[in-house]
Amino acid sequence: MTKPLPTHAQTVIIGGGSIGCNTAYHLAKLGMTDVVVLERDQLTSGTTWHAAGLIVGGLLTTEAECEIYTHGRDLYAALEQETGLTTGFRDVGYLQIANNEERVHEMRRVAPFMRRHGINIHEISPQECQSLFPIGDMSDVLAGFYTPEDGRANPVDVTMSLAKGARMRGAQIFEGVTVAEIMAKNGTATGVRTSDGQAITTENVVICGGMWSRQLGASAGINLPLQAAEHYYLITENIDGLSRDLPVLEDPSTYTYYREEVGGLMLGLFEPGAAPWKLDGIPENFAFGEIEPDWDRVAPHLETAYSRVPSTLNVGVRKLFCGPESFTPDLAPLVGETPELRNCFVACGLNSLGILNGAGTGNVLAHWIVDGHPPIDVTGINVNRFTRHHATRAFRRDRGPELLGKMFGQHYHNEGYETARDMKRSALHDRLVASGAFFAEGHGWEMPDWFAPTPDQAKVEKYSWFRQNWFDWHAEEHRAAREDVIIMDMSAMSKFVVEGPDALALMSRLSCNEVDVPHGRLVYTAWVNEKGRFEADLTVTRLGENKFMVVVGENSHGHTEMRMRRHIKSGEIAVITDVTPGITQINIHGPKARQLMEKVTSTDMSNQAFPFMTCQDIDVGYWMVKAFRVTFVGELGWELQVPSYAAVQVYDLLKEVGRAFGLRDAGMQTLNSLRLEKAYRDFGLDVDNTDNPIEAGLGFAVKLDKPGGFIGHDALADIKARGVPKTRMLQFLLQDPEPLLYGNELVYLDGVEVGHLQIGGYGHTLGGAVGIGFVSLDVPVSLATVQNGNWEIDVAGQAVPASASIKPMLDPSMERIKC
Repeated sequence: MTKPLPTHAQTVIIGGGSIGCNTAYHLAKLGMTDVVVLERDQLTSGTTWHAAGLIVGGLLTTEAECEIYTHGRDLYAALEQETGLTTGFRDVGYLQIANNEERVHEMRRVAPFMRRHGINIHEISPQECQSLFPIGDMSDVLAGFYTPEDGRANPVDVTMSLAKGARMRGAQIFEGVTVAEIMAKNGTATGVRTSDGQAITTENVVICGGMWSRQLGASAGINLPLQAAEHYYLITENIDGLSRDLPVLEDPSTYTYYREEVGGLMLGLFEPGAAPWKLDGIPENFAFGEIEPDWDRVAPHLETAYSRVPSTLNVGVRKLFCGPESFTPDLAPLVGETPELRNCFVACGLNSLGILNGAGTGNVLAHWIVDGHPPIDVTGINVNRFTRHHATRAFRRDRGPELLGKMFGQHYHNEGYETARDMKRSALHDRLVASGAFFAEGHGWEMPDWFAPTPDQAKVEKYSWFRQNWFDWHAEEHRAAREDVIIMDMSAMSKFVVEGPDALALMSRLSCNEVDVPHGRLVYTAWVNEKGRFEADLTVTRLGENKFMVVVGENSHGHTEMRMRRHIKSGEIAVITDVTPGITQINIHGPKARQLMEKVTSTDMSNQAFPFMTCQDIDVGYWMVKAFRVTFVGELGWELQVPSYAAVQVYDLLKEVGRAFGLRDAGMQTLNSLRLEKAYRDFGLDVDNTDNPIEAGLGFAVKLDKPGGFIGHDALADIKARGVPKTRMLQFLLQDPEPLLYGNELVYLDGVEVGHLQIGGYGHTLGGAVGIGFVSLDVPVSLATVQNGNWEIDVAGQAVPASASIKPMLDPSMERIKC
């Protein structure tokens, strides 16, 4: 007799694939045993059943990626012993090859970072590559990078073992049950209703529906931008002498992975120009299904794949498989609590890595649900990072074909997406094009990255890990900021007006700094959670008695808005308005910024009349704009919030008047290099939700004696009471002016590895590459320790001497800013 569905459960998980069973397993392991998994067909019937089962690290460039991967690898290696069901895990090894110097350099940069985080990847010779993978043609290979502990598992076996592990701890799993509705009341998920009308009430709903998640979420008003695409692999007939323990081979030059499969060879494609599948919705009755292969489209990619293993051309084809896999717009999963519904969580969009990353992601989400906070940095995977624009049919249609190739191809630090562009354009876009802007995409925004002398030159001639063709133009922008004056379009900055009788109460409890300040004052502040860990860093400006302006980076738009809305208490009145689309932000910075501004306004711009960290309404030509005297580049200047209808006119006026002062347009590369010289922090890039303001060097923005306190006060007070921290963020400058820094480079003190850089850039004023990063010592990171230490940075395997500093190396007394 079929077991009846319960009428209530503490957590209901929708979807019985790898991620759904992983989430159930980890919730139960944390003690939440009243868990129900609802699978519309059979476990693994969506995409899990046809996954390749690779348990390989790839090139991982964040701590979070490393933690998610290593958790899964370690779990799958031990799960069979726990449950008694095989997982098929075998550590056959993982070999990545490089056939050009750029790829070798990239991997030499990443490998030390991965080793720091528990992944035993090391460089080997072309001859060793050939020995490990004798069936391959390694004649063009310059180096390989081998991880012996990596390998493969059987996707179905892994999922069934996880399901048993969850059941052993009390979870219930029901197959053949379709969820038709996520029930909600007052903005909170309250349960699910099945297709036959049965309802289960619950404290937590978790969407783990794979490629069906987007349409299920949409039915409840939840934005989950992901799209299924055709994914191919070919399996040859048996190959004599092919070892069952052949390592998994990844070759970015052919966009293919290779592994043994039942005596034959599997060639798995991640080809450029992939085909989206079922843009209008995944059929509800699709299970254990295949897609008819498009031989004409895929044949050229197969030919390229075979070039690495040419001897197999004479072996017959057992199977050309095509099945759907779901992908997200930035190739990072969708994880966390949805901004649209409280207590509705999601884990989907694993980008064909559902087995590889399913365990780590399930573990993160389980802790998030049980503890209230994620255990790792989730700024790059949080579901609240996207807008509804990213889920439109047209966007998914256009971005989808680029995603598979982007996963497996060669990577560069500044290479972005080419498809589905121009989603958000500043009112100044055409003016910036005429000024020679090369645009990068940032969270949907077209953002000037750097400026060429003419529009025709605004292109990357060749992507590289070394100096590119735009490097000297960027250096000129940087020098203009330090010596003359620059103009920057910063319209992408997110801007919220918060007003109402309880606006001050809301801002005060969110902000570590004091925001109950006179009208017109700007306050830089951190927002933290109850554990004292970052949720945002931003500015709060008091515009009136009950009115504030919150300005934050575009990468934190959704998270900041969600946090504000979630912390309005019952009965409070605080209205939050996103005013970003209506405001064009134009920044004017540099030693000559005041001289320029005095030519375009009748307002007194002197230091006495317009002090640092204040805001005024000023006239600029015909127009009234809000001017904020604040900086993220370390120079005198103002951020002008201009009504978008006046943006072009104001920009033209500033450009015309600015010629006399050497005014130059400047882009994001210059913003980064300027702010790194000043050691300014940026949430989501340098600091994240695992860090705290004290160790990050932002203790000046934390007012522990603030009346009424703030969220996270007690946690930060405890950290502060411990004295000089043993973990601390420092600024570094390479003593050799030639190497470049991008982030993830390891830091050594007296020959001992003590940390890594979060981000890097080139300090044209300081005369070398500069970066910031956390170091952890056995003793307090004191001024004497920093000054007297022998510091080195690992750049692609080479130890480069560096200087380190607690205070900003450029203008530590802030004389340039406050003049």
